[in-house]
Amino acid sequence: MTSLADHVAAFNHAVTTGDWETFADRFAADARMTFVGVPAGPFEGRRAIAAAYAANPPTETMTLLDDTGRFQWADGGTGLMELGWTADGHVQQLIVTFD
Repeated sequence: MTSLADHVAAFNHAVTTGDWETFADRFAADARMTFVGVPAGPFEGRRAIAAAYAANPPTETMTLLDDTGRFQWADGGTGLMELGWTADGHVQQLIVTFD
């Protein structure tokens, strides 16, 4: 299993390089990505997740604040990221809640 820190590092790399396809490869083929507090998603499956990132790529990096998934955007906004993993280390579920 990968860690929250690994996921955030991969996310930040995608923000700075624009390589969202590689980032999306971290997700299981049947993964689900849900956002709480913003009008986006849910996105079902790796292809839909990749398409969502390609269509509306995040522009801010984030910092993981603790091991519970609390994070802070570069502009100061905060939220909570909850991840579920497959046995082989892919992201099965990602729920992002914005404060």
